[in-house]
Amino acid sequence: MKYIQDSELLEKIIQQYHVEEMFDQTKQLPFTLQQYTPDEIILLEGMEMQSLLFLVEGKVRITSSIATGRSLLLRFIHPFSIIGDIELIRDVPVQSQVQAVNECLLIGLPFDYIKQYEIDNPKFLHTLLEHVCYKLQTCTTASRVNLLASVENKFASYLMSTISAEPNNNFGIELTTSNIKEMANLLGTTYRHLNRVIHSLTQKNIIERDKNSIRILNWDDLDKASNGIRYK
Repeated sequence: MKYIQDSELLEKIIQQYHVEEMFDQTKQLPFTLQQYTPDEIILLEGMEMQSLLFLVEGKVRITSSIATGRSLLLRFIHPFSIIGDIELIRDVPVQSQVQAVNECLLIGLPFDYIKQYEIDNPKFLHTLLEHVCYKLQTCTTASRVNLLASVENKFASYLMSTISAEPNNNFGIELTTSNIKEMANLLGTTYRHLNRVIHSLTQKNIIERDKNSIRILNWDDLDKASNGIRYK
């Protein structure tokens, strides 16, 4: 992570997402602008969190560890999302691992400042409530998916959520296969089982797999295979 010292960019982003509207505008807010590289860990479970984070650019993956030491995929988040609302209100350590999928920009606002000046601000609390309710909705969906959906459903959903659901969008249309074992862990299955699912989807000409990547060939059939599930 590195801090971006660019006041003009910070101000532009703040205005773009109307961030200041939820705070007391009579004070100078001590925002920071933070940049993360692809696959970089933003937050680890159990660490003490110091700032509320606002995702303003990029995609982030949220996972939760289980007793076996493996992790389960909860959701992907996109701008504009708030990270750290539960930790702020409940005064608890970080509850889930947060990892950048691609290059990400986040705005940070220190907890100490919020607790001193904004914790009783109705506009700010209303915004937090909206995000917490959406987070509860997505976590409920993720729990149902992890318990009840087939591996094919979950893998198809992972592809639809990770790459792009727009056939004309070439960004990220390929997924590298170097992390199949990690992917299997996130989906709550084994490496062998996931390989069988990938082979099955390849045989149906829904995806194409070579040594280093997976490419989506048929978005409509992949969508059907996902059974409408999305990790977001």
